[in-house]
Amino acid sequence: MNRIRKMVTASIAALTTVTLLAACGGTSGSTAQESKPSSITIWTYESADSAMGIAWKKAMTDFTAKTGIKVNYELKSFEQLNANASQVLNSSSAPDVMEYNKGNATAGVLASQGLLANLNKYVKQYGWNKIITGNLATTGKYSDKGVMGSGNWYGITSYGEDVFMYYNKSMFTKYGIAIPTTFDQLETALAAFKAKGVTPLSEAAQEYPLGQLWWQLFLMKATESQINAYQMYTGDVNWNSAAMKFATNTINDWVAKGYISKNSTGMKAQDAGDSFTNGTNPMFFSGTWWFGTFESQLKNKFEWTTATFPGAERVPGSSGNIWVIPSNSKKQDAAAEFIDYTLQPDIQTLMGNSGGVPINADLDKITDAKNQELLKQYKTVLNGDMLGYYPDWPTSTMYDDMNSALQNLVNGTTDTSQFLSTLKTKYDKGVEAAGVK
Repeated sequence: MNRIRKMVTASIAALTTVTLLAACGGTSGSTAQESKPSSITIWTYESADSAMGIAWKKAMTDFTAKTGIKVNYELKSFEQLNANASQVLNSSSAPDVMEYNKGNATAGVLASQGLLANLNKYVKQYGWNKIITGNLATTGKYSDKGVMGSGNWYGITSYGEDVFMYYNKSMFTKYGIAIPTTFDQLETALAAFKAKGVTPLSEAAQEYPLGQLWWQLFLMKATESQINAYQMYTGDVNWNSAAMKFATNTINDWVAKGYISKNSTGMKAQDAGDSFTNGTNPMFFSGTWWFGTFESQLKNKFEWTTATFPGAERVPGSSGNIWVIPSNSKKQDAAAEFIDYTLQPDIQTLMGNSGGVPINADLDKITDAKNQELLKQYKTVLNGDMLGYYPDWPTSTMYDDMNSALQNLVNGTTDTSQFLSTLKTKYDKGVEAAGVK
């Protein structure tokens, strides 16, 4: 959910066999910098056919051609990095640049533990703060306690993202159903598909998709102060608020009516994406990170489009994941130079033409109509201050806690009251353990 994305499959061995030099909580060894490194190591978890994967491959090629520094690139798994980052960064196996999940419970924790390099001098040197502004900058800065939005720079994003509806236009046409633009119309469309024997929503409760839908429903009713209380610890979270109950009751209702399959409890994000691309379900609520892959997979298969969740004034989303430089890296200058390559307009434009959401592209050179539509949509979200972050950011266990609670909700083991009570207990425990409030 932290922009938990389409995940690539990678070997866990690389993460579990690292040679640990010290226990978590500090850095190890000298960090004296190499003046002329012959190589740097970069870890990401973007698939090669994704917009980011395509753009960053070009950035690596350009970087090596210009600097003579070889790039040792390694593809990792999002969830493996999420689970093992502290151990990896506190070891001799840490890379020099790593793509990492933004937010309090991830990058914030690592920053507060001293495992990430302070990037302030590079931000000034390369002028990154002139590109990464407003809401996009929120997830790059962290306080001493690891709370996002203020403090020093520890992460640099090179793209944006939000979560919206993917619609199979061909199925809407086949069944004579209108693509919804309001919440009431959405529920009408859901009922109409179900009446035709089609489960309308492609969902997965084992991973992030259903949690993002629950958060979207919460955002439909939540006030700014409620969102900040949950995300920034600015006040007590009211787990019995109308917004919390609306989100949970709606999920319950949509499961009971068959709009969401109970089989979603055993589904992962990729399963949900596949159910959309193979035409099983006409609607999929997920993020921009699928867009480029869908563009390549759905050509000549069926007509599709995207739109902001019907009736929403806030949506799940933020900057994209961030580049971080481990404190242990002895090649930080070269690492920062590589990061700057990923922000150059030609690389950003390539990302935009590959179905991504760049933040420094030459928009006049975005040639594909669908990509132009995506960027226009994201610009509307940014200009409207609509980004509402993700539900798993507040604590280090919230992602697993939420998925588990939603699985129980969908299979009927718990009701709305029990679901919210469970999340409250997990949330309070995690926030207390983090010492951020």
